Amino acid sequence: MLLIIIRSIYFCACSGAIVGFMQTSASDFLFPNKYLAFFLILALTQVIVLGDVLVKRKQIVVLSAVYFGLLIGFLLSYYLNLILEVVIVSPSQMELVKLLTSLLLPYICVSSLLQTKDDFRFIIPYVEFSRELKGRAVWVLDSSALIDGRISDLIETHVIDAQLVVPKFILLEVQDIADSTDKIRRTRGRRGLEVLSKLQNSPIAEIRVHDTGDGKDSTIPVDQRLVEVAKSLNGLLVTNDFNLNKIAGVQDVDVINLNEVAGALRPRYLPGERIRIKIIKEGETPGQGVGFLDDGTMVVCEQAASLVGTDIDTIVTSVLQSSAGRMIFSRQVHHTDEDDR
Repeated sequence: MLLIIIRSIYFCACSGAIVGFMQTSASDFLFPNKYLAFFLILALTQVIVLGDVLVKRKQIVVLSAVYFGLLIGFLLSYYLNLILEVVIVSPSQMELVKLLTSLLLPYICVSSLLQTKDDFRFIIPYVEFSRELKGRAVWVLDSSALIDGRISDLIETHVIDAQLVVPKFILLEVQDIADSTDKIRRTRGRRGLEVLSKLQNSPIAEIRVHDTGDGKDSTIPVDQRLVEVAKSLNGLLVTNDFNLNKIAGVQDVDVINLNEVAGALRPRYLPGERIRIKIIKEGETPGQGVGFLDDGTMVVCEQAASLVGTDIDTIVTSVLQSSAGRMIFSRQVHHTDEDDR
C-alpha cells in the first residue's frame, strides 16, 4: 500500500514539474507542441514505474528507506547536473536534463533501497534496517488446519519457529461452523475454536488474527482470499484441504499440508520387518484381514480374515505410498519364519 502511495505522489510530482517546465522559455525552444511534449515527457518518467511494477514480491517499505533514497537521489542528481553543465552547452537542453535527472534518480534510489534494505549496511557503514530472516516465515492457517488440531501439537514440539496468522474471515467461518444446527459440524467448529484458544494461551506460539478489511460478506471465494492473504504477507499457507492446496500451487503460493507432514514423520517400514497388529476387520479381498498402527496407517494381512479381534505378528511384504497416505501389506508370521530367525 505504501508503494502505491509513493507511486501516486511520484506521478503527481512529475506532472507538476513538467507543467512548470512547459512554462519556461526553454520549453518554447525545444517543444513547439506543448501538449504532445507534456505527455511524452510524462510517459518517459513513468517507464521506470512500469518496470518497478512488473517486478513481483515487493517488501513492505520503511520511512528510513524513503528518506535515504530521496537524499541519495537528489545528491546524485545535483552532482550529475554539475558534470553535464560542462558537456551540454545549450541552456534549453540543460533545463530538460535537470528536470529528468531530478525526477528519475530519486525514484530509482528509493525503489532500490526499499527492495534491498537487508544489504543497505554495505552502502552506508553501520546503518542497517531491520533484517527479514528467511527462517521466520509467516504461516497462514485456514479453517481445516484449526479444526484438525495437529498444528497445536506441532507447535508444542518446539520444532516450528514461525508466526501464525489467522485471517479474520477464517475466524468467522469457524464460528459459523460452531453455531451450526448440525451436531457434527458444531463439534468440529468448537474444536477449532478450542485449538485457536490453546494457541493464543500458549507461551510458545506467536499467533495473531489478521483483519483483511473485506468483511464477512465478500463475494470473493474463501480459498482465493486465503491465497491473497498469503501473498500479501509473503507467507506459507497451512491447510488440510486438497483443493486449496492445488489452487495455491497454481498461484505460486507455498503450502504446508498437515497430512503430508504427518506422513513424512511416520516410521518407515521395509519388507522383512515385523509388526504386531490387531486384526480389526476383514479386507476387501477374500481372506485378507485389516489392522491399524497407532498413527492410523492401514495394515493389510494376507490370510487373516478369520483372526478378527486377535493380536498377531506379521511380516511386511510391501509398502504402498500415495497422496491419501501409506498402506502396508503383510503376512502372518509362521513357525518356519521363527525357525529362520
